[in-house]
Amino acid sequence: MKPHFTVEQVDKSRVSRRRATFFTLVFLLTSVATWFMADLLWRGPVNAVGVLVLVLFTILFAHIAAGFCTAMLGLYVINRGDSASISRSIAGESLEELPLGSTAIVMPCFNEDPSRIFEGLRVIYRSLEQTGRLAEFDFFILSDTNDPNKWIQEEVAWYELCRQLNGFGRIFYRKRRISINKKSGNVGDFLRRWGQSYRYMAVLDADSIMTGESIVKLVAMMERNPTVGILQSAPRIVNGVTLYSRLQQFSNRLYSPLFLAGLNYWHQGESNFWGHNAVIRVAPFMEHCALPELPGVEPFGGRILSHDFVEAALMRKAGWKVWLAYDLEGSFEEGPPTLIDSAKRDRRWCQGNMQHSWLLFARGFHPINRFHLLQGVMGYVASPLWLLFMLISTMHRFNVAMHPVRSEYAAQNYTMIFDYAVPLPESLALFGFTMLLLFLPKIISLLLELKQRQAVAYGGRVRLILSVLLEMIASALLAPINMLFHAKFVIYILLGQGVSWVTQQRTVSEESDWREAIITHSGQMAFGLIWGASAYILVPSFFWWLTPVLLGLVLAAPLSIFLGKASYGRRARELGLFLTPDETEPALVLPLLERHLEECYRHMQPIPELRQDYGLMQAVLDPYVNAVHVSLLRQRRPGSYSVRRYFIELRRRLLADGPQTLTQREKMALLLDPESMNWLHEQLWKKPPDLLSDWWRLAMRQYNVLTATPVTVLYR
Repeated sequence: MKPHFTVEQVDKSRVSRRRATFFTLVFLLTSVATWFMADLLWRGPVNAVGVLVLVLFTILFAHIAAGFCTAMLGLYVINRGDSASISRSIAGESLEELPLGSTAIVMPCFNEDPSRIFEGLRVIYRSLEQTGRLAEFDFFILSDTNDPNKWIQEEVAWYELCRQLNGFGRIFYRKRRISINKKSGNVGDFLRRWGQSYRYMAVLDADSIMTGESIVKLVAMMERNPTVGILQSAPRIVNGVTLYSRLQQFSNRLYSPLFLAGLNYWHQGESNFWGHNAVIRVAPFMEHCALPELPGVEPFGGRILSHDFVEAALMRKAGWKVWLAYDLEGSFEEGPPTLIDSAKRDRRWCQGNMQHSWLLFARGFHPINRFHLLQGVMGYVASPLWLLFMLISTMHRFNVAMHPVRSEYAAQNYTMIFDYAVPLPESLALFGFTMLLLFLPKIISLLLELKQRQAVAYGGRVRLILSVLLEMIASALLAPINMLFHAKFVIYILLGQGVSWVTQQRTVSEESDWREAIITHSGQMAFGLIWGASAYILVPSFFWWLTPVLLGLVLAAPLSIFLGKASYGRRARELGLFLTPDETEPALVLPLLERHLEECYRHMQPIPELRQDYGLMQAVLDPYVNAVHVSLLRQRRPGSYSVRRYFIELRRRLLADGPQTLTQREKMALLLDPESMNWLHEQLWKKPPDLLSDWWRLAMRQYNVLTATPVTVLYR
């Protein structure tokens, strides 16, 4: 029998040659562009402004060149094949033959929609069941939810899911009492309690979907390659409803294969971890990947927000490899529905990535991991640098207009940049060279799909080409808006303003929130108007060069509203625009999830007076919900006299005055105390109605109207 390929067989000299190729290409492209820019700037006397502009240009162009070279190497891999792909280690084997180890599938959540969490878990469970390898896997919902309504829904949804799937003893739910260090702390707490029972851990986000086949293959690759500590899949964005989210999933599906293949070409065993849709070897992760506390306080110090890059670096530092399964099918996630929601997520990511600047020179990190950390920092720092570059160019162009410089270069075929006369064709060549690096990978991705005759999965050749053109226009309009967003975030962080951890918005209202859009984008629109008016008045010729940037800024609010509408997204889908193979030829889990969410969750909405505290009402009033809730609580030891008096007073106030008189913290304290929940349930049904508050009498009347069937059951 032919021995299986393993990543240990990858020749180190070949990896070195690949990386030398990548960095040499980046260096050559950056050198050519820098030479052009220097030639343009230094046709006259050299000054500090010219040096500053050249330095900024070199840094920013190198960032662009790295992405372009990755895409071009990806093109080479796609056309020639890659002999150093980790998926080769299980090539040609059936799912029944693949070696597996005990695996925990963990899904941390924080105030997410319980329907989406547990229906996603249902389709993953069923898909794994169909592979015949379910016995190797356990499922864990790790909740940090602090919204009582969603907490109670999660508990009942877990019980109902276990009952329907016969999943007791295989599907577990855990709610932490104290939420420390957010997601990384949640996973760390799970590992301290149960990690030694499992060889692997598959980490999912609340919006993740993976087919059973993809999970089995990931675990099998880990089992076949014992030196791999983290194996990251490449999740595709799906289930976009708004025009913005459909644009994101279209560009992700069409363009990412080129970049992912290129990343694997030069990453090899020093790839990255993206925090979800990945499999981790538990023992080394527990031993080596505890996150350090950064010196100082937030936003730069304290706990690390973006934990994934750091965990990958720590794993590699300990001698374990990190690989990217870039060609694995069946891994999905969902994206933010609107531009504003995307910016809110980026605000948190920006702070986390900026913290990585502490770790760029940490002892023992592999050079490639340092480069990953640097790229993460540059992903946000590049925006204020671009803004600074353009503002300096604009101000000095104004200066030239007000104080013209006469020289031998100031002829009809020359244009003035700063204090220099520049041949127009040469400046256009540099501009065209930059645009080529930005847009050529997108054009190549389009041509690859047309060559491979995959256009039908995107709605046909004409619709695919039209979708690419529209996506390029949209991305050009959104780029300056995101530039100002990121520049603002970086400046706030430098000024010491941290960020709070908020629930990611995954659904969108049909109503346009013009107030939020205007408040969010007003500064960008004002900046664009002032910048554009100044350029037009002082130097009309330079104004037209700025038009692509100014247009997106001036139209920021209406563009945000337009792209955030679900109705426009649905209309685009009906017209066949921005279609992806995951819509036209979807994996079974995707339509199954969509159908379940449409059919299985017809919630009976509580009346408005009860809506705010409906979860607490159910946990106290409904015998079914109360029993489920109390059974999941950890029994407390008898507290001190003052603690007991505290809970007695809270119980009295809740029954006599209603939950509206309690703070959120007091409600959570009662819900976490099993003795209080048992006592409240018993007393509520014993007390005469006239001794209860008006709120509780209303709650009991609605409960009786709804019959004795538990009103919180989320499933059919």
